[in-house]
Amino acid sequence: MSPAMKKLISTILLGGTMLITSAAPSILTLKNSITDNSIQYPESFETDTHKMLQNWYLRNYAVLNENMSSTPDVNVPDEVYIQRLSKMPTDIEMPYNQVVRSYINMYTQRRRQLVENMLGMSLYYMPIFEEALERKGLPLELRYLPVIESALNPDAVSRAGATGLWQFMLPTARGLGLEVNTLVDERRDPYASSEAAASYLKQLYEMYNDWSLAIAAYNCGPGNVNKALRRAGVENNKENKDGKDFWSIYYLLPQETRGYVPAFIAANYVMTYYNEHNISPALARRPIITDSVHVTKRVHLQQISDVLDIPIEELRVLNPQFRKDIIPGNSRPYSLVLPSMQVYSYLMSEDSIVNHNAKLYARRDLVEPTLNPAEDPGMEYTTKRVTKTHVVKRGETLSKIASAYGVSVADIKKWNKLKRNSIAKGKKLKIFTYERVATGKKKAAPVVAESTPAVQPDSITVCNDSIGEPAIQEIAQVEPEKPAAPVKKAEKAKPAPAKKAPAQRTRIHTVKKGDNLYRISKMYKGVTVDDIKKLNGLKNNDLQVGQKLKIPRN
Repeated sequence: MSPAMKKLISTILLGGTMLITSAAPSILTLKNSITDNSIQYPESFETDTHKMLQNWYLRNYAVLNENMSSTPDVNVPDEVYIQRLSKMPTDIEMPYNQVVRSYINMYTQRRRQLVENMLGMSLYYMPIFEEALERKGLPLELRYLPVIESALNPDAVSRAGATGLWQFMLPTARGLGLEVNTLVDERRDPYASSEAAASYLKQLYEMYNDWSLAIAAYNCGPGNVNKALRRAGVENNKENKDGKDFWSIYYLLPQETRGYVPAFIAANYVMTYYNEHNISPALARRPIITDSVHVTKRVHLQQISDVLDIPIEELRVLNPQFRKDIIPGNSRPYSLVLPSMQVYSYLMSEDSIVNHNAKLYARRDLVEPTLNPAEDPGMEYTTKRVTKTHVVKRGETLSKIASAYGVSVADIKKWNKLKRNSIAKGKKLKIFTYERVATGKKKAAPVVAESTPAVQPDSITVCNDSIGEPAIQEIAQVEPEKPAAPVKKAEKAKPAPAKKAPAQRTRIHTVKKGDNLYRISKMYKGVTVDDIKKLNGLKNNDLQVGQKLKIPRN
């Protein structure tokens, strides 16, 4: 057979094969032939790799190749990509197509430094992810979701507000039981957020019975996936009887979600085959072995750092959930991650840690406002609107003047009919503000109802001159008993008159500047504000400096 005839037969056979394939497209061919010219890459690709290199963990625990970014990538044909993906020991399907390749190219070419940094961080984070997934019985390849979500940065915050390694939105995080407040954000906690992510992924898989749909729903929410499935003609996909998956609804999903599953496949590929693309393996300079301890007191990370001689940067890397470096252990126990050799040191030094620079980190539980020293305590004051005249000095601006008086620039312009913000030196400005001013009236002294009984001859007066106590007087009233009258035989005995209760023992407290009823009650054991008010006939809490108060002695 001539070479020309062989070529003709081969062309006919190839054409027939192509006709058969095109006549019966399948899900598999869609997965491998799909293309998208409007790919939207995840925000993790925008990570500043130079900033990542300043990470304390990377500088102290990982060895990175500084010249790696200048090493060229290796050209890999499609057949090799397909073969490598098929060899990966995964439960989740890893198909190949041009969209997947575009993400692989991004990782292995333009973002090579990012991959090496993530490889360095993975030495610490991957075991945490794997343990959480293993506890829920989920495929371990899901450990690479944080690669595309946050580039393994626990402090990552997206433009939409998703936070942490697993990029949880606030409502989702709280729905999964994660704590988020001013001091603590468990979305940043590698352990707590990984447990929550594993629970959420398990819920999504049980909802769709397909990992590609579950992963897509993790990104855009079940609502968007369900909407796409309905548009594809699938009403109930819980058992996935229709065989629908991510690729069959690809163009019905939001644009940012279309690249999510391809990015997940690419992340699995590059974190497995980085050596094949001249990306240096990340090596551990020294192993980081950690343990945790429960903290039940309010403590600052700097206190721990100072006493245990641990760099505060290391404490922050191990405990990124404490947003202000404060562990509010006085509200509930919190887990503190430490290098394992330091856990025993913490337990032995906890009191020293809490007491170290305690005044610097202390919070006041009770604060009483002090009197204005410029005010006469015997005069009544009120707050009134007053008019002031301000003479503009050299270099002053309306903004600076407004700030000094606690008003706005717009107010000053309105009061002085100014059209521009420029102001000349020496100009007089009218300023309306509020001040505490004296009314000219003296405060009325509180009426004290005197109910001290007359002192009997047998009264006992005791003066207490002990040092360190307020000047007090103690009065004990003693009533002599009278003999009962004899009972006549013809008359019924009259009951003896009831004995008068002895007068309450009291002491005198002289009101000083800054005193109030609450503070005075705390000076005397077992005495309450109501006790003082009742004994002295007070109708309100007003006190005068120099006023004498009777204090019950229990």
